[in-house]
Amino acid sequence: MSLVLDAAAQDLLFREARTANTFTDEPVTDEQVQAIYDLVKFGPTAFNQSPLRVVLVRSAEGRERLVQHMAEGNRPKTATAPLVAILAADNEFHEELPALLPHFPQAKDLFFAERPVRESAAGLNAALQAAYFIIGVRAAGLAAGPMTGYDAAGLQKEFLDGDHTPLMVVNIGKPGEDAWFPRSPRLSYDEVVKTV
Repeated sequence: MSLVLDAAAQDLLFREARTANTFTDEPVTDEQVQAIYDLVKFGPTAFNQSPLRVVLVRSAEGRERLVQHMAEGNRPKTATAPLVAILAADNEFHEELPALLPHFPQAKDLFFAERPVRESAAGLNAALQAAYFIIGVRAAGLAAGPMTGYDAAGLQKEFLDGDHTPLMVVNIGKPGEDAWFPRSPRLSYDEVVKTV
């Protein structure tokens, strides 16, 4: 059985998409970011908890503050990407549940009253949303360069607060010269999927 999505879209989102390491200086507009969010917000999360929060780093001052927390190998690409997004999990996401889950508002207190439970749920579901975000960046015709090489405590202190846990930093833009490393191998279907 073939996929319903045409081959060009499959290539754009998956087969030809890669983590970009260089970018052109073409700006990424607020309208593009809004369109990305307006698409990916529909990706599922448990209890519709939607814990992903995004900090867009555009200013030179913000970029300078961010780069100092990146791992050495990630600094040049973060310094030159047209836009950088810090993706974080909101550990107090439950405060929004009465609005996000109107048919079951008691879920806020019934399931998420304890902070460790919220942190676990926020981490998993915001990571799902981060993956949707990367696919959304690709759907906008842009390249994403997601990275986890940074000082998490420093990043949290500089850009977030104690209620938000950084998940990744994503460089965003049009791919530049020599943007791609060679494609790494993938596991085969039989190595991953088992039927019982």
